[in-house]
Amino acid sequence: MLKHLHIFFITCLVTSYTFAQDKNAFCNQLQALQKTVSTHHYQPKTVDDSLSSNVFDLFIKSIDSDKRLLTKEDIKTFELDRYEIDNYIAHNLCFFIEKYTSTLSKRIETSKTIINELEQEKFDYSGIDTLRFKLENTFEYFNNEASMQRYWSKRMRYNILYTLVENDSILKDIKINFKTLEADLKPKLIQKEICKLEELQNRLGSVDNFVKEAFLNAYLHYQDPNSSFFNPTKKEMFENSLSNDKYSFGIITAKNDKGDIVIAHITPGSAAFNNGNFEVSDVIKSIKSNTETLETYCISNEDVLAFTSNQNHHTATFKIKKQNGAVKDIELTKTVTKIEENTVSGYLIENKSKVGYINISSFYSDFESPNGLGLANDVAKELYKLQKENIEGLILDLRFNGGGSMKEAADLSGMFINRGPLSILKYNNGETTTIKDLNRGSLFTKPIVILVNNYSASASEFFAAAMQDYNRAIIIGATTHGKASAQVILPLDEDKDLGYSKLTVEKFYRITGQSHQSQGVIPDIKLPSLYDGFKTQEQFEAFALKNDSIDGVKKIPKLKALPIKALQKQSLARTNGATTFQAIKDLNQLIIKNYFQLDSEYLLTLDNVYREMMNYRNQWKTINKPIDAHESGFTVKNSAFTKEVVSYNPDQKLINEAVLKDIKQDIYIEEAQAILQDLLNLNPLN
Repeated sequence: MLKHLHIFFITCLVTSYTFAQDKNAFCNQLQALQKTVSTHHYQPKTVDDSLSSNVFDLFIKSIDSDKRLLTKEDIKTFELDRYEIDNYIAHNLCFFIEKYTSTLSKRIETSKTIINELEQEKFDYSGIDTLRFKLENTFEYFNNEASMQRYWSKRMRYNILYTLVENDSILKDIKINFKTLEADLKPKLIQKEICKLEELQNRLGSVDNFVKEAFLNAYLHYQDPNSSFFNPTKKEMFENSLSNDKYSFGIITAKNDKGDIVIAHITPGSAAFNNGNFEVSDVIKSIKSNTETLETYCISNEDVLAFTSNQNHHTATFKIKKQNGAVKDIELTKTVTKIEENTVSGYLIENKSKVGYINISSFYSDFESPNGLGLANDVAKELYKLQKENIEGLILDLRFNGGGSMKEAADLSGMFINRGPLSILKYNNGETTTIKDLNRGSLFTKPIVILVNNYSASASEFFAAAMQDYNRAIIIGATTHGKASAQVILPLDEDKDLGYSKLTVEKFYRITGQSHQSQGVIPDIKLPSLYDGFKTQEQFEAFALKNDSIDGVKKIPKLKALPIKALQKQSLARTNGATTFQAIKDLNQLIIKNYFQLDSEYLLTLDNVYREMMNYRNQWKTINKPIDAHESGFTVKNSAFTKEVVSYNPDQKLINEAVLKDIKQDIYIEEAQAILQDLLNLNPLN
């Protein structure tokens, strides 16, 4: 019974692998997928014209998301299928996919030819052409090949000017050496664009495989945004990513739409994770070991994986470009990463009182065993160490926690309440079951503050909601992602040859009967977030499950109400007058204006590109100064047990010092500590 499957997964890496598919395999996959969805999905959709039209749109967008390959004539031809896909599925007709493969292949080759020919063109940077920056939803497909040529000529000139300014912020120097610099850079950037197209040609082994998997994913994404297709290799990599144990830097890379090698995932407990200077979406410009250097111009993600996996590359220097444009050289040494043992660490924060701090980056678990130990067990061990230090309260940090195992979320919740209901699961047949903590007593009874943000999702929302419903903790930060559904990985056939679907099979509700699906867990105390207004939450995803409610648990053994209003008032007084939180608001608006609301144009010249880039960079630096200069008033240190362990390992000691510094400089942790102190003052411990 699906209702007994209480594990779900959060997709946290993006990669591509070869998976052989012939025509019959695709037909079989499509039929098996339709059957799997109709049988097991929480809310399967009817195969009709509505499905046909929406899957068509999702599919077309996925094979040319930036509208930089296909033409309007191509789309006109494809439109004949808009209301036919349901009929193809019903009659097991799969030939329709071939025209998408052949057309996309042709457009990729055409684009490569156009870009190659640009190397012989003498570029004009005098302002004869105008650069226009528009919102993504206003992009249009090319009218013809001539418009493709004009686009790529302007695009390559802009890329060259942008890179020149990126490499040297002194305009005078660029102008003096412009001819030489441009001649050197032009072929490299042209080759980089060609490599992006070749990467697309070879994705999943071929354009044919890429197009077919894009269609299968479009079919699943129409059901809901958290369902997706996995070929066997991708499934294995996905599951391994949730329970990793290997000698590595802890960085999983991917190639983004711009052709850059970026950090797609940082393994919890790894060298990169503990270093603290790496972030998801950082661009890797180069990797240097003692023996060789890998430049990331025009290489595949597989080349990067081979380099970082090389046993001779024990220590390497990563040249990283941050999202704000800053470039850093960061040396990193490989470690043996055991997520189950190393994901969480407890720290002591002291100001007027001594409190504990634990960051929980994911709800990892041993998925091979239903009784396997994972996150909750690790938190219990860290909490034991902290309580030996006589802490008076606890801060649990769930920011950027994308979720993981529901079992771990339930086990963690049970550590802080004296038995009772935690959540209600609902299945596609309408049946419900209540997840309960059956253990008497609590591992920790003192005040708790939980930090969340826009990217706290799924299992982290399960936990935060349970603590909020029980009046067990103060939730602070930004409204969470809004994912209240659970997924399982199901094979499409008995032999598992056709691949797998990561399928949404149930929804979970708060014990009150309310849902945070497409709404998020609303914090008791809201703090300004850099990500406010980015529209990355579940409610902005196409075909997200709707928010609804069911009958809740009649008797909830909740604790005495917390003094939320008094705490809100005190927090607001601090944050309203804080230059750091004002800087967060200003940076948020700067990003929204320059990325999400960008609609401008100017002549294509070095002076104009330089002005635009430096204006943004200087604004960022000016606004960010209070945050960079900030240092909190509290002290942070390790527990006695951790301090002793760290002292035996020089590398770990350096990493630990960096983590302690990051905690001390984090304005959200500082405010969490202040709120916890306010709570202790209002409700002094006996």
